[in-house]
Amino acid sequence: MAPLLDDPDLHRFTGGRPATTEQLRDRYRRQVAGRSADGRQRWCNWIVRRPHDGRAVGTVQATIGDEANRLVAEVAGVIGSGHQRNGYAREATQAMIAWLLDCGADSIIAHIHPRHEASMAVARVVGLSATTTTVDGEVRWEK
Repeated sequence: MAPLLDDPDLHRFTGGRPATTEQLRDRYRRQVAGRSADGRQRWCNWIVRRPHDGRAVGTVQATIGDEANRLVAEVAGVIGSGHQRNGYAREATQAMIAWLLDCGADSIIAHIHPRHEASMAVARVVGLSATTTTVDGEVRWEK
């Protein structure tokens, strides 16, 4: 994943810069636990792969928690620059949301930068709608 994610363009809307290989190892070590330290959130992370050869093209993730007695999943994802515009984000996000709903999620949330046209297009296709809520400069989308 390090070579795929080592791309400053992937941070154009989110800020920051690519993680080093060691930083990715540390992140994945924490994520593999599947839960936050206090147990209040469940973490689900998937690698998105090309169907014809299994090569990694990106990731999707969901953070699942309880909000006012409702199971809420906050979703996000990234597709490597060289693999964008091939439908991977849409297909992976649709599959993830279907799985989350099958597992009992009451609400799906995404936070998207207001100029990130590709992410907004994926959100619309998978049934999310923009709200009037903005968090850290990103618009909250919900299903």
